[in-house]
Amino acid sequence: QVQLVESGGGLVQAGGSLRLSCAASGRTFSTYNMGWFRQAPGKEREFVAAISGSGTITRYTDSVKGRFTISRVNAKDTLYLQMNSLKPEDTAVYYCAADFSTLLTATQSQYDYWGQGTQVTVSS
Repeated sequence: QVQLVESGGGLVQAGGSLRLSCAASGRTFSTYNMGWFRQAPGKEREFVAAISGSGTITRYTDSVKGRFTISRVNAKDTLYLQMNSLKPEDTAVYYCAADFSTLLTATQSQYDYWGQGTQVTVSS
């Protein structure tokens, strides 16, 4: 079992920044991949970014490349998402998730555990 708790969401103006955190517990953090997903009002949940257990491999959806950075500190059992140059279309509930498969994936069904989500609202 893995427990995930997100924090750091809030209201920010367009062009601003936020850093989301995801605290993990229950299993050795460095042994599994982690991802961030988001769900905007009226839309399906979508992949944002993922990072390997070691932190050496990352992948992003095209719409956030160059603006968002995923990272992790395994010694602190914590995942981060640094979001810069935020746009109104980034408004969504952001979820972190844990994946125990060997390949880094953007496929939601491959993720085994999910946090409760944190709201990010970007005003224009």
